Amino acid sequence: MIDRETPTASWAKFATHQPELARFGADRLMAAPAYLATVRRSGAPRVHPVTPVVDEVGLFLFMEPTSPKGRDLRERGWFALHNGVPDNAGSGGEFFAGGRGFPMDDPGLWSEVADAASYMPLDRYVLFELRLSWARCNGYGDVSLPTTTTWSIDQ
Repeated sequence: MIDRETPTASWAKFATHQPELARFGADRLMAAPAYLATVRRSGAPRVHPVTPVVDEVGLFLFMEPTSPKGRDLRERGWFALHNGVPDNAGSGGEFFAGGRGFPMDDPGLWSEVADAASYMPLDRYVLFELRLSWARCNGYGDVSLPTTTTWSIDQ
C-alpha cells in the first residue's frame, strides 16, 4: 500500500525551488534511457529502462497497462530514478531522484504529456506522474554542476 503521508512535490514545485538542479536533471533524464527502480510485492527491487517525459507540469512515464513497473507503483508507490550515462567515466554527470509514482487517469493530461514526449505513446499506454521526495546530482569534472546538488522535500 502506498504511504500517502510522506510528502512529495511535483516536478514543477521542485523546479520552482531548485531551477538549476531541475534543469540539470531534465537534461540528463531526457537523454534516454533512464532507469527506474521499483519495489516488488516480495520487497525485492526491480529496475526498468524508461523514457521519462519532463515538462513544466511534471515528471511522467508512459507504459503498457500490464507493465510490472506500473503494478509496483500502484501497489507500493516508491521509486528511484537515475539517468543513463554514456560510459564508465560517468561523462555528462548523474541525476538521481526518488519519491512516489501515481497513476494519472485524466485524458486531457495524457494528451498534454503525449505532446511533450520525445516519442508518440500508443493509445493503450497508461500514464504515471513521478512526484519527488529528493533529488541529487553528481559529476566527475567534465560537467558544470548546479550550485545546489542535493534537495529534499524536508528542506
